[in-house]
Amino acid sequence: MKYTIKIHKISTVDELENAWNIEDFKELLRRFDFANDTINDLKELRELLFMAIADQDPSEAARIVLDYKLSDYLNEGQIDSLSYEMLVDKISEEYPRIRLHKTLFCVNQLLYKAFNGKFPNTKATIVDFEIFPKKNADETITKEIALKCFTQNLDSHNVILRLFGKQLDGEEQFEEANDIIWNLEKKEIGYTLTTSEYFMSKDEFLKPEFDSEIDFFSED
Repeated sequence: MKYTIKIHKISTVDELENAWNIEDFKELLRRFDFANDTINDLKELRELLFMAIADQDPSEAARIVLDYKLSDYLNEGQIDSLSYEMLVDKISEEYPRIRLHKTLFCVNQLLYKAFNGKFPNTKATIVDFEIFPKKNADETITKEIALKCFTQNLDSHNVILRLFGKQLDGEEQFEEANDIIWNLEKKEIGYTLTTSEYFMSKDEFLKPEFDSEIDFFSED
């Protein structure tokens, strides 16, 4: 399949909108023994939570927040290990945990801000773009399509190219695409794509407009 992609804007951010809500902050405050049910303002709850987090040892604070977000996916030993890895910035080097990466980003940024920089400052990449299928103008653009197209416009050292060559070439299914791209939103004009800077950094994009031809996995 062939596509033409036109990039309008690439942004780097250190926080995602609506990553945390009031109930998240209230539950975390309870877990940090800092409960306050009289406050219902998101900003005030966030400031209170930052105070509660900063009173803890960094790795213990990380363990508490990770347990809240990931106890359905990871056991206690894995959470303890991850709380240490986050502090020393080893997470992105060990990457079978793709489906958890967005959650880890949000946790890391919460801890980074609460501890005034003691945790690594992870970032996200947001791309505003238009995509034009060569055959069917009404084709549904999926995360896999967008990701395969964009990787053809990235520096050759990009981590996706290194880790997922067979999937990009259509030799294997590319289920990981749904977790590498955190969000793909259709706008009035074009789309907005959100992912980790670890996967696509602003400096890795080669051209503002390019053509792409991609293949899909088939069991036949």
